[in-house]
Amino acid sequence: MKYVVLLGDGMADEPMPELDGKTPLQCAHTPYMDRLAREGEVGLAQTIPEGYPPGSDVANLSVFGYDPTSCYSGRSPLEAASMGVSLGAEDVSFRLNLVTLGQNDGHETMEDFSAGHISTEEARAIVLSLQDELGTEQFQFYPGVSYRHLLVWRGGLDGMEFTPPHDITGQPVQGRLPRGEGADILLTLMERARKMLACHPVNERRKAEGKRPANAMWLWGQGRAPKMATMQERFGLSGAVISAVDLIKGIGIYAGLDVIEVPGATGYIDTNYRGKGEYALQALKTRDYVYIHVEAPDEASHGGLVQEKIKAIESFDELVVGTVFEGLRSMGDFRLLVAPDHPTPLRLMTHTDKPVPFILYGSQGEFRMSQPVTGYDEDAAASSGLFLAHGYQLMEKLVGK
Repeated sequence: MKYVVLLGDGMADEPMPELDGKTPLQCAHTPYMDRLAREGEVGLAQTIPEGYPPGSDVANLSVFGYDPTSCYSGRSPLEAASMGVSLGAEDVSFRLNLVTLGQNDGHETMEDFSAGHISTEEARAIVLSLQDELGTEQFQFYPGVSYRHLLVWRGGLDGMEFTPPHDITGQPVQGRLPRGEGADILLTLMERARKMLACHPVNERRKAEGKRPANAMWLWGQGRAPKMATMQERFGLSGAVISAVDLIKGIGIYAGLDVIEVPGATGYIDTNYRGKGEYALQALKTRDYVYIHVEAPDEASHGGLVQEKIKAIESFDELVVGTVFEGLRSMGDFRLLVAPDHPTPLRLMTHTDKPVPFILYGSQGEFRMSQPVTGYDEDAAASSGLFLAHGYQLMEKLVGK
């Protein structure tokens, strides 16, 4: 038996007036997901436990089959694992976004949480400069991908409160900066970085080209290294994870999975969708389980891009779900889980903690419903009456445990 999770990050949404009261998922042409829904089991799952932030870290932990209330320690430690950065028991890791801050009506605002989706090459030069100028034995900067990077505070504090930058696009940053014990130390570091970035050669070039500069670093998602059992220990499965996002790769590493790199996987609308499906099929020749994560719908939502989100969902259906489904049919018995991790409504341009619509499909017909739905969307999932109060139950149902 082969087990595959196909996750469209942030696919779920709300009805939108500009879509005649439909959601992007309802407007998208998704023949493969509709078929799986008709022939499988559809419902809603609560992937964000009460009181937890509705982030991709918490939500994906749930879909991987983990209870965040027992293992979640923060987003950044998971990303650190993907980047090969070791954390000691007393170390605290922080996500470091390169962002663009601007002025609006006299207020400093979060103009762009991704600094215009700065290239990895440009961002690497900036982060290495931060390490050269600001790095010490206590504070260490590590370059990642595009705008997503890492700061490690060796022997640091982790009780501060932070605001994810993608939650405040276009909004004032006053009151959203780090707060709590130790925040003054980080604020000083952030201010020193701003002065340095104001005249960094990369930013000078970007401004000359009409691009947004990475004129500030924004810290959030802090935590210490988590303790998690592997998928082999929990479910007896060998497996792999496929994603362009360090966070998802990091969860996979802690779960004991192999990380498979796919050429052209970007995390955006231009990602190599088909390649992810093809590499997953190849991995399943020697493994039991693959988790495929596609970031594109979520990125479109954060940008408020309606048509881009619909296109991302359609590409996910045709090139990821379709490629995997057609390939698995010649490999024997298999089970599929299709779901978002959390909703990312275009209206809000950020995540919510609402339940997500899921599909469970088995090649032996083990997930068929007595009253099948007509397709896959938020309303169809709600109408089925099936509700899982804990997101980790999805994996338990998938493997039959």
